[in-house]
Amino acid sequence: MRFPRVALLCFGILVTGLGANAAVMNPIPGDPVVTDAGRVSGTLLDSGIRGYFGIPFAAPPVRENRWREPQPVAAWRGIYNADKKPAECVQGLRSNNINHYFGDEDAAEDCLYLNIWAPATAHAGAKLPVVVWIYGGGFSGGSASMAVYGGENLAKKGVVYVAINYRLGVFGFMAHPEATKESGHSASGNWGFLDQVAALKWVNRNIAAFGGDAGNVMIAGQSAGSMSVNDLQASPLAKGLFERAFGQSGATVDGGGLSMSDSEAQGEAEGLKLQAAMKVKSLAEMRTFSSDKVQAIAQQNRIRTGPVVDGYYLPKSPEEIFRAGQQNDVAIIVGSTANDLGTDLPIRKATTVAEYQAAAQQMFGDRAKEFLALYPAKTDAQVHAAAEQASEEYGLGLGARNWARYQTQTGKQPAYLYLYSRVQPYAPGVTFADHDPKTAGAYHMSDTPYWLQTQDAFNMFRTTRNWTPYDRDLADKMSDIFVNFAKSGDPSAPGVKLLKYDPRREQRVEFGDSIHVVTMNIKGMDFLTVTPVVPRPRPAQTANTTPSSPTF
Repeated sequence: MRFPRVALLCFGILVTGLGANAAVMNPIPGDPVVTDAGRVSGTLLDSGIRGYFGIPFAAPPVRENRWREPQPVAAWRGIYNADKKPAECVQGLRSNNINHYFGDEDAAEDCLYLNIWAPATAHAGAKLPVVVWIYGGGFSGGSASMAVYGGENLAKKGVVYVAINYRLGVFGFMAHPEATKESGHSASGNWGFLDQVAALKWVNRNIAAFGGDAGNVMIAGQSAGSMSVNDLQASPLAKGLFERAFGQSGATVDGGGLSMSDSEAQGEAEGLKLQAAMKVKSLAEMRTFSSDKVQAIAQQNRIRTGPVVDGYYLPKSPEEIFRAGQQNDVAIIVGSTANDLGTDLPIRKATTVAEYQAAAQQMFGDRAKEFLALYPAKTDAQVHAAAEQASEEYGLGLGARNWARYQTQTGKQPAYLYLYSRVQPYAPGVTFADHDPKTAGAYHMSDTPYWLQTQDAFNMFRTTRNWTPYDRDLADKMSDIFVNFAKSGDPSAPGVKLLKYDPRREQRVEFGDSIHVVTMNIKGMDFLTVTPVVPRPRPAQTANTTPSSPTF
C-alpha cells in the first residue's frame, strides 16, 4: 500500500510522514492548494508549469475494496507532497525495445491517483478550461504517467490538464455474482469505468483550487481511452461532469463489430471461471490472493475481462442509448488514423488480386462482388491500398463516423470528424521488437503525440524519430485545435477549421502531408455498416494481455 506523502507540523518542527520526501524540490508560489481531503503542494517545473503528481482521488482498491466501486479518500492532516508520479495499475510489463516504450513504471493495485499540469499563471478562481485525459491500452495496459500522455505543453497553451489512472484487466473489469449482489446496484464488472467517474467527480469538486473551471471540462482519450469517452457520454453516471468530448481511434457505437461491451451474465461467468481456477469458495477468499497470483491464474486460464452492459453504468448498450437520444449531449471530435488498428481482416493479408478476391469471398460470401466494386483492386500493386482503405473504413474509421452520426441524429450539440494520415519520420535504421517502420504507415496512436504535442517522448532513451519542421508545425496546429475545442467548443486554429459533421454531405478534415478536407466514401462505409463479416472480428482481451505498441 502506498502511504500519503504528508508533512505534519508538530511543535513547530516539519516532520515528514511515511514514504514522504523531506520537502518539495521546487515549491510553487501560493501552495498549498486546499482540496476536500486536505492540503496539497506540488512542484514547479523548469518551464514554469505547475505540476501536481500522484494526488489520490479514491481510496486504495485493495483487500475488501478489490472488485468494489471506488471509495472516498480518507482526509489527511498537514500537507500532501504531490511531487511524484503514481504507480500504474496492475498490468503486464512492457519491454524496453518496443515502439511505445517511455520508461519503466512501478505497478500496484494502489493506483487510483491523478496528475495535474497547470499553467504558470493558474490560481484559485482563474476558471481555466480543463482537459481530462484517459489512456488507452485495450483495458489491460497504460497509465496516466506515460510521457506520451504528458500535459506540460498543453498547459503552456492555457488549459489545466489532468491525466487519470483507472483499474485494468481482471482488477478493473471482472464481474462476479457476489460482487453484483453486494454492490447495491445489482451490477459489477465496470470498476475501471467507475474509477473514471470518481476521478471526474474529484475534478468537479476540486479543480477550481488549481485554477480550473469545473463547468468547462473536456474528456479525451485514445483507443480504449476513446472507447471510455464514448461510454462516458452514454452513461447516466457521468451526466454533468463534462461539456465536451474528444475520441481518438475507438468507439462503442460503431455498428461494425468492434464493440467490447458484453452482457453482465457473460462477465459474471468469467468471474466464476476465475474463482474456480483459484480453487476458493467465495469472492472474499479471492480478495485475499496477492495481485500477482490473481494475474498469473487469470492468464493461465485465459480469463476474458472487459466492459459489460451492467444495467448501472451502462443501462443499455451504448448504441441503444445513443439511438434513443439518452446520451450526455455534448459536442464531440472523433477520428481515426489511415492505418489504424481496426480489425484483423483477411483482406489485409492479401498480396495479389487473387488473394484479395478470395479474402473478400471469405468475408462477405455472396456479397463479395459488391465489396470488390466499392473497393476495387485491378492489379497486384493496388491490393494493399484497397485493403487498407477498407480496413480503416470498416474498423475505427467506421466507429468514428457512426459515433458522429448518432450524436448528430439524436443530439443538439455538433460533431466533428478527422482522419490522420501523416507517417512519422523514423530515424534511419531504427528497429523495434513489435513495429516495422517500413510498413507501419499512420498506425494506431500515431496521431496522439501531435494532438498532445508530446513528440519528444519518442526520443527519451534513443533517437527513434527525426522530427521535421513540418511535423513540429503540424503538432502545433493540431494541439491548438485540441486546446481551442477545450476552451470554447470551436475547433479552429490559424489556417485550419474543422467542419461540422453533416450526414447529408459527409466530409472530414485530413491531417497528413497537408491539411485538407476529404469527402468520405459513403457508399463503401454504408455497405460495411450493414454487411456482416464472416467470421465477425472482435478484439479479445484477456486478463493479463501484455501491451504492445498497437494497443496504445
